[in-house]
Amino acid sequence: MKKSLMFMFMAASLVACNSTSNDQATEEVVTAIPVKTAVAETRTIDVLETYTSEIMAYKENDITPAAQGLHIDRILVDVGDKVYAGQTLVTLDQTTLKQQELNLATAQDNYDRMVPVHAAGGISDQQLTQMKNTLDLQKEVVENLRKNSTIKSPISGVVTARNFENGDLFASMPILHIMQIDKLKVMANISEQYFTNVKVGDKVTIEVDIYPGEQFEGVVSRINPAFDSRTRTFGVEITIQNPSMQLRPGMYARTIFNMGQRESVVIPDKALQKQVGSSERFVYVIKDGVADYRFVTDGRRVGDMIEITEGIEAGDVVATTSFTRLINGALVEVEAE
Repeated sequence: MKKSLMFMFMAASLVACNSTSNDQATEEVVTAIPVKTAVAETRTIDVLETYTSEIMAYKENDITPAAQGLHIDRILVDVGDKVYAGQTLVTLDQTTLKQQELNLATAQDNYDRMVPVHAAGGISDQQLTQMKNTLDLQKEVVENLRKNSTIKSPISGVVTARNFENGDLFASMPILHIMQIDKLKVMANISEQYFTNVKVGDKVTIEVDIYPGEQFEGVVSRINPAFDSRTRTFGVEITIQNPSMQLRPGMYARTIFNMGQRESVVIPDKALQKQVGSSERFVYVIKDGVADYRFVTDGRRVGDMIEITEGIEAGDVVATTSFTRLINGALVEVEAE
């Protein structure tokens, strides 16, 4: 009798346990996932276009004598030195100049002596003309050497290259290279669709990797009137004031143009998710208590909001939490913020 009672008690217990387990399983299947949400809204945002380019010196100049084969007497500056327009940078050896001045004196003397001889009929007009041409040519040689006996800087700037030493014989390579860097420029190739949006005088934001988070201001100084037929772009020159010399020629830069404004759908950036193993982005749109997995195309970031150009519309409700639990078609319960 006791065994029968014990068996009946164990059977009842098993039935009760099974019933409880089934109830729990059923409850787990239908339990809604709690999520917080946000509503996609329309905002007016700036249309910002970014172009990559290289910073260049505003002006640069090669310091080179007009004549070849001259010896360099002294180079008065070195790499890194600041120079001003009109400053003497290089003096050349005077030996060649002095020799040519002697040749000029001889040519002048010969011509002067032959003038009365010609008047007396001792030489022909052609001979006197040839002597005059020789004299004029020698005057040009001497004048050219005098101008190049000292070489002055045509611009204010910084010496960025020195290719010779004192006493060297000048060859084809420039003696010095000067760059103006207290003001710089950047060239950007802009898509033709924005031709009417860009004007001389427009302000442009400049960013460089070496100064993360810092921005510099540039101004559109020149617009190329012709388009590149291959790329359908037009060139724009941006001038950057650089009094502190933070920026230098050769730096990689991003130029950011404001091309106007547009109405766009935006959502909190935390609602936008990246699909694992791909570059695609998605959101969960919540409607009638169900999560709808939806691919979207994102645009630019505006503070803690992100622009969505395709995939959802203003008024759609998107999940901002519980992404590790959500799947397409999951039942959800919206929690208050």
